[in-house]
Amino acid sequence: MQQQIKQDRVTLITPTAPVSVAAHGGRAKCLQRLIRLAMPVPVTVALSFDAVRDAALGNLPDMAALMAPFDPQPLLSVRPSSESADWGGPSAILNVGMNDVRFASMAQAMGEAAAARLYLRFVQSYAVHVARLDPDEFHLPDIADASALRVMLAAYEAETDEPFPQDPAVQLAEVLRSMARAWDGTSARFLRQAKGAPVDAGLGLVVQAMALGLGQGECGTGTVQFVDSTTGAPRITGRYVAQNVPQMDKTDAEGALYLTRDPRGASLQDRCPQTFAQLLDCGALCRQHLREEMQVKFTIDAGKLYILDAVRVQRSSRASVRIAVALAEDGVITRQDAVLRVEPVALSELLHRQVDPSAPRNVLVTGIAASPGAASGRIVLTANEAQASAARGEACVLVRRETTPEDIRGMHAASAVLTMRGGITSHAAVIGRGLGVPCVVGASDLLIDRKSGRVVAPDGRTFAAGDIITVDGTTGQVLAGAPPMLEASLDGAFQTLLEWADTFRDIGVRANADTPADAQTARNFAAEGIGLCRTEHMFFEGDRLGVMREMIFAESSKDRRAVLDRLLPMQRADFAELFSIMEGRSVCVRLFDPPLHEFLPSDKAGMRDLAEQLALPLPEVAERVAALSEYNPMLGMRGVRLGIAIPEIYDMQAQAIFEAMVAVGAKGIAPAVDIMIPLVSAMREVELMKSRIESVANLVAGRARATLNYRLGVMVETPRAALRAQDIAAHAEFLSFGTNDLTQMTYGLSRDDAGRFMSTYVQQGVYAEDPFHTLDIEGVGELVAMGAERGRRGRPDVVLSICGEHGGSRSAIAFCRDHKFDYVSCSPFRVPGARLMAAQLALKDKITKA
Repeated sequence: MQQQIKQDRVTLITPTAPVSVAAHGGRAKCLQRLIRLAMPVPVTVALSFDAVRDAALGNLPDMAALMAPFDPQPLLSVRPSSESADWGGPSAILNVGMNDVRFASMAQAMGEAAAARLYLRFVQSYAVHVARLDPDEFHLPDIADASALRVMLAAYEAETDEPFPQDPAVQLAEVLRSMARAWDGTSARFLRQAKGAPVDAGLGLVVQAMALGLGQGECGTGTVQFVDSTTGAPRITGRYVAQNVPQMDKTDAEGALYLTRDPRGASLQDRCPQTFAQLLDCGALCRQHLREEMQVKFTIDAGKLYILDAVRVQRSSRASVRIAVALAEDGVITRQDAVLRVEPVALSELLHRQVDPSAPRNVLVTGIAASPGAASGRIVLTANEAQASAARGEACVLVRRETTPEDIRGMHAASAVLTMRGGITSHAAVIGRGLGVPCVVGASDLLIDRKSGRVVAPDGRTFAAGDIITVDGTTGQVLAGAPPMLEASLDGAFQTLLEWADTFRDIGVRANADTPADAQTARNFAAEGIGLCRTEHMFFEGDRLGVMREMIFAESSKDRRAVLDRLLPMQRADFAELFSIMEGRSVCVRLFDPPLHEFLPSDKAGMRDLAEQLALPLPEVAERVAALSEYNPMLGMRGVRLGIAIPEIYDMQAQAIFEAMVAVGAKGIAPAVDIMIPLVSAMREVELMKSRIESVANLVAGRARATLNYRLGVMVETPRAALRAQDIAAHAEFLSFGTNDLTQMTYGLSRDDAGRFMSTYVQQGVYAEDPFHTLDIEGVGELVAMGAERGRRGRPDVVLSICGEHGGSRSAIAFCRDHKFDYVSCSPFRVPGARLMAAQLALKDKITKA
C-alpha cells in the first residue's frame, strides 16, 4: 500500500507512488521501475527536489516520519538522484545508522573485523563529506579492529570537540543537509552547468535500507552488466566480492570472484547458479522494460538476492552506436529512438584514432580543437621536413606559427598539425578537417624557435625537432610522448544507424572536397554530392605550383594563356577523376578564389629558388612579390575580382571543367556540375562571368557535339551580396552561402587572428560562442536569411545552401531547415555527424508537433 510523507516531498517508493524524474530525479524513478518489475529492491524513500532545497536551507523533513518505513535500528544509504545522470551529484554516503551499539551486535554476528570495517568506512565518509574535516586525518587503517575504530572515533572528537553522533536520525539529518548544500556549492554548480544542466537544476535524494551482504551463508556484493562498455557487444562483465571465500579462489586482493563460469577460478555462476540465473533475468527485464542496457548493483545476503540500483551502462562512442542499433533491431526501441540516442560527436570519434581515455596525459599546451582525432609523431617545423619524414616512413607532427597554402603538401604528409595562431576556420583548421588530419590551432602559449629547431612549452619544457609529441584534435590538447591509442572503428552498426538517419532527415548533406582523394572520402561517407570544391588547392600538387608562379610573373595576356595551357590538362584530369568518383552526383566547383600572393614565397630562400626557376634576377623577383602583396589580402584582389582582372584563369578553369564533363560523359557517366563564382558583391560581376563561361561552354560543346549539364551560381560571402541577392539571383541558378568569409566581413574579424582574444570575449560574454565555430544566428544568420528571402524573390526556384564549415554544426543545420535550404555542405569527415544531426532535428520537430 502506498505511503506518503509530508505531501509527497518525501515518498516511500512503491509501484504506484507519485515519483517522477522531473520531481525526484532519474535514480528514484529507475528504482520505482525496478520495483514495478517485482525485483527485490530494499525499502527506499525518495526526497523531492523541493525537499532537498529546503534541507539546504536547514529546513529538514520530519526525521521520525522519514525513518518510519525502516527497521527500528536501520542501516541506510543515501544517494543522489538528479534529473540527468550526466549531471552528477554529491558522493553517496553508506552505512548511515552505524554506531557503537550496532557495532557490538554486528561484531558478535559477523566478526569484529567485518563490523569494524563497516563502522570505520562510515566514520571516514561522515568526517570527510559531512563534517568537512581534513581527509588526511581519516585514512582507513590496514587492520580493521576495535582499537583502530577507537583511534578514528577519538580523532573525530578531537577535530569537532564532540563525540561521533550515535543517533541514526541525527546522522541521517546531517547527511541530508550536507548533500543538499554540496549540490548548491559553486564548483558543483559550474561543473553540472558545463555538462548542460540548467542553472536551477534540482537534486533529489534516495534513502535506502542497506542490504549488507555480510553474515552467514552465501553473502557478497557486486555489479553486473550484459554488454561490453568498449565495443557494445553482448558480454557479461562485472565483479562479485564474496565473503568467507578461500584465498585461493579469489581473483584479486579484495576477494572478487568471476561472474561467469571460468576455468581460471571460482565464479558466482558456480557457487550460486540459481542466483546467477536470477541476475540474468533481472538484466533481461531491465533491457526490455527500461529500454536500455543497464549496469545492476546487487548484494547477496544469506543466499537471497537484492537489487540495490541500476544505472545506464557507461559506454564508448563505438559501444553507444552498437547498443542503440542492437536495441532497435531487437524491437526494444524504435529506429527513431536509436537515431535520437546517439550523440553526433560519437560518430566523429569513430572516424578517427583517439587517445585511450584511461591513458595518463602529459599536457604541454592546450589550443583550439580544430580537427578531431589524435596522432603521434616527431616534430617537424616545415612542410619540406614533413614530406621528407613521410618519405622515410616516419610519422611526424607539423608545427607552424600558422599554415599557408604552401604548407598543404606538408599537411598531407604529416600525421597531425599544430599551429600557434588561427581559429576554428583558419587555413590549418579547414584543411585539417578536409584531410581528416588531427589539428590543434591557436596554441598561442607555445613558442617556436625556427633557428634552433626547438619548441618551448608554457612551463618552460623544451622539445627539439625530432622529439615525439601527440596532437589530440578532439580535446585541443598537445601531449608529450605517444600515449596508447584507440583505433578508428566503422562497423556495420555505424552504417546501419546512418542509413536509418537518412530515411528521417529532410535536408541534403554534401561534402566540401577539393581533390579526388577528398571526393572518395565523401563517397565513402555517403555524401549526396560535393557542395564546395576549392579548385585552387589543386594548384599546389606536384609541379603545378611552379607553373602557377610562372603565370603570375607573365607580363601579358598571351603569355599568361600560354602558361595556363600547361595547367589545363592537369586540371582537366583532376575534374574528370572527381566527376567519375561522384558518378553523376552534383559537384559544385568554385572557381579560383585566393589572392595571387599566396602562391609566392615570403622568405629570402624561397625567392632565390623562384628567381632560379624563372631565370630572373633576385631583385626583380623580390620587387614583383612586394608589388603583389596587399594590406588586407582577404579583402583585396581575389575571387571574381581576379576573374575580371585576369580572365585567362577562369577561362582555363571553365574549359577544363567542360572538357572533363565531355570525357566522363563518353564513359557513360552523366556529370552534374555547378560552377560557382566566389566573392561576388555586384550583379554586373555575375553578368560578366556568366557571359565568358557560357562562351567557353558553347565552344567546348560545339567542338565535342555534346550537351553540357551545368548550372551557374554564386558564393554569397559578402554582406552586399546578401543584400543584393534579388538582383544577383536573376543571373544565378543557385546561391551558396560561404559563412566563413561572411562571418569575417560581418564582424570585421580575421578568422586567423581572432583566436588571440576570442576565448576572452566568450568568457566575458561579449559573444555567446566563437562565431567561427557556431553560426551567429542573430547577426550573420539574419544576413543569410535576408539573402535567401531576397534570392527567392529574384528567382523562385533558386537552390540555397551553406557551404562554410558551419554547415556541419547543429545550429547551422537547424537554421537551414527552418529557412527551407536545399542542403548543407561540410568537410568529408563531418558528413556522418551532419547526416545524424539533420535526422535528429527532423525527428524532434515531429515529436514537438505531435
